[in-house]
Amino acid sequence: MTEILLFRGARIDGGAAADILVADGRIEAVGTALSRAGAHVIDADGLIALPGLVDLHTHLREPGYEASETVLTGSRAAAGGGYTAVFAMPNTSPVADTAGVVEQELALGEAAGLVTVQPIGAVTVGQRGERLAELGAMASSRARVRVFSDDGFCVWDPLIMRRALEYVKAFDGVIAQHAQEPRLTEGAQMNEGAVSAELGLAGWPAVAEESIIARDVLLAEHVGSRLHVCHLSTAGSVEIVRWAKRRGIDVTAEVTPHHLLLTDELVRGYDARYKVNPPLRREEDVLAVREGLADGTIDIVATDHAPHPAEAKSCEWQAAANGMVGLESALRVVHESMVDTGLLDWADVARVMSRVPARIGSLDGHGRPIAAGEPAELTFYDAEARGTFTTGDLRGRSRNSPYVGRELPGRVVWTVHQGRPTVAEGRLVETGVGA
Repeated sequence: MTEILLFRGARIDGGAAADILVADGRIEAVGTALSRAGAHVIDADGLIALPGLVDLHTHLREPGYEASETVLTGSRAAAGGGYTAVFAMPNTSPVADTAGVVEQELALGEAAGLVTVQPIGAVTVGQRGERLAELGAMASSRARVRVFSDDGFCVWDPLIMRRALEYVKAFDGVIAQHAQEPRLTEGAQMNEGAVSAELGLAGWPAVAEESIIARDVLLAEHVGSRLHVCHLSTAGSVEIVRWAKRRGIDVTAEVTPHHLLLTDELVRGYDARYKVNPPLRREEDVLAVREGLADGTIDIVATDHAPHPAEAKSCEWQAAANGMVGLESALRVVHESMVDTGLLDWADVARVMSRVPARIGSLDGHGRPIAAGEPAELTFYDAEARGTFTTGDLRGRSRNSPYVGRELPGRVVWTVHQGRPTVAEGRLVETGVGA
């Protein structure tokens, strides 16, 4: 594919149509009736042009769990979903708690060449919650880590959490907390409520999430540091974050696509595709997190893309692993749950799925306006399309999507990373190690 691309007639952030000229990795011009000698002209009439999507919460599994996903296969999934950058969670083996491991992940992402892979460092050594990891060394490494999380495990010790929040202030880092009080969720299998009572499954109470968020926003206020709440899922959590923001506390929060759309009623079929951490909640919670995203209490949408091999999901509910893949379906689910309901417009989608995630993660070159001189990180989306989501839509290694067989709106038509198409007319384009 030529380096010079001319997209004609795309609706920038869902607004007015314009031509977008891409050359040498940057947006050269935005306007009407553009032309350029040697350009590959692409009919983008009616497509929505968004800044390339950025996911602040992706599990790529490599090193250590390559049966589930690798940096390469996860990059394919990301590009297929319209993403140009992903933040890779540290629950690998070895855990990404040293400069060496995060630099290895960065190099694997560069070799794949499909998206920017930005490592997240662990907060504690081995994610065990006992002592701080090498936060400063990871921050000053070539990976330039700015987000730290023990995701999969809560930083439960308040003293450790306080010290982490204090430490990252030196380089404007952020602690991304997996809010789950472990003593309140021992043996839990699904959301605690009427459905869990009927099914006889151990319940996962909302207060297990809410109590940690309440503690941590107060700690963040006390030390004057940045806190990010991972995969917020309950109405009570929305209210706590809303209170903290009104108080002036520097807290941001994310919601996953599945918590915007799916409820605990789906657990009745014991289909382990719906087993996830935090669990699917009540309809009331779904409506509350939608409202929170719409009014800005919740800052971003993050996928929590969590691939697993078939044997980890094709088993009885109690033994099944938690997690869903979500990169390929995220934009379509946000389209259905937030845009079709009138809660967000496409400019809002650009904000919550690109601009703000890049800002929270201090990721240069992403989440930028679609304007002349900006890096060419772009997603072109057909909002008029509609179809059944199938395993053919999954570009990663695992198939544990809750949306297979479900009709969803939209289709990612083009993804452009560093000025080069990684998806063209809906098909993956590879020139890196996986080509």
